[in-house]
Amino acid sequence: MTNTDPIGLYIHWPYCTRLCPYCDFNIFRQRGADKALVQALLEDIHWWADQIGKRPLSSIYFGGGTPSLLAPEDVNNIIHLCKNVFGLRDNEEITIEANPTDAEAGKLHAFREAGINRLSLGIQSLDDDILKFLGRNHNAAEARRAVEKAVKIFENCSFDLIYATPDQQQAQWRAALTDAISLGSPHISLYQLTIEDGTAFKKAVQRGDWQPLPDEQEACLYDLAQEICAAEGFIPYEISNFARPGFESTHNLLYWRHHEFIGIGPGAHSRINKGGQRWAAQTLTHPKAYATEAPGERFVLEALTKEDQATEFLLMGLRLKEGIDIKRYETIGGKSWPAKQSNILIKDGLAEHTDTRLRLTPKGRLLLNSVVLDLMDS
Repeated sequence: MTNTDPIGLYIHWPYCTRLCPYCDFNIFRQRGADKALVQALLEDIHWWADQIGKRPLSSIYFGGGTPSLLAPEDVNNIIHLCKNVFGLRDNEEITIEANPTDAEAGKLHAFREAGINRLSLGIQSLDDDILKFLGRNHNAAEARRAVEKAVKIFENCSFDLIYATPDQQQAQWRAALTDAISLGSPHISLYQLTIEDGTAFKKAVQRGDWQPLPDEQEACLYDLAQEICAAEGFIPYEISNFARPGFESTHNLLYWRHHEFIGIGPGAHSRINKGGQRWAAQTLTHPKAYATEAPGERFVLEALTKEDQATEFLLMGLRLKEGIDIKRYETIGGKSWPAKQSNILIKDGLAEHTDTRLRLTPKGRLLLNSVVLDLMDS
């Protein structure tokens, strides 16, 4: 580990004005300003700087929850402290997630002035019926206004869409995605609707209120998204993420490329290399518990085994179109590359071998988890 190795900071703001029925993130209903939590975040930035030294950050990411509920002055104070105690790299990326309600869109200029240079909007759909089904607190008109405003304020912006909602047809998805791309954002994240344990949607499906799309229909919509985005000049650089050249997410690439990142805020995760060991940390999940504890006592630390690291490296790296470096896998995992199994994947059309790298085909990325299991078990 050197000061030239990339490292990022993730800040989890756990509050939302509404809890969406599909979401299984660590979130809580907003009940007013939480200055104690803001103070805890500032304390943890100081604490981590004491642990790792002055290592300039390549990215800061305000995620959630809904971090745009933060006051812009709090965002400014957090960024300013990061500059002082860590330093920032040239061309650093500083992202905040926001919902496209008119109220949050009204704060975009203030966030830009606070130091944010990349915006991620949770659009999810431009169809009022789908937005209602997803439990969102904005409508299609607000979503359009927010994107139109965002692309004028932020050169680098992104928005999310959810697809594979019940009964969604290919023609509907083609029209919806083409319409969304026309709004001008250089980065789009496309997430297939998944039914997660502990969510309201899980209970609804169990009750028989509605049923998810069959796997083969979901796969067809995925393939269609690849086709449409490629035709519009978007690179499918990760399973769910598409960008015009130069607008790939710097911060998320830290996760996918097995680099280091610090996570602060309730429920945040970290991966840090120190003393020849890679460490995982997860913070306390409840905001009050998090804010009450002292810095350094807000997380559980775990040493990752070579096997753990190898699995993470495959699970994250094979999400990327660029794939993984085989020699780096051997270094991280402390074992030889499973050449026999990878050759089977190549023969089956699930993977491609290029020089010293292995990458999955679009077909292989749809079967990511089973591919990783095959590689790890061989």
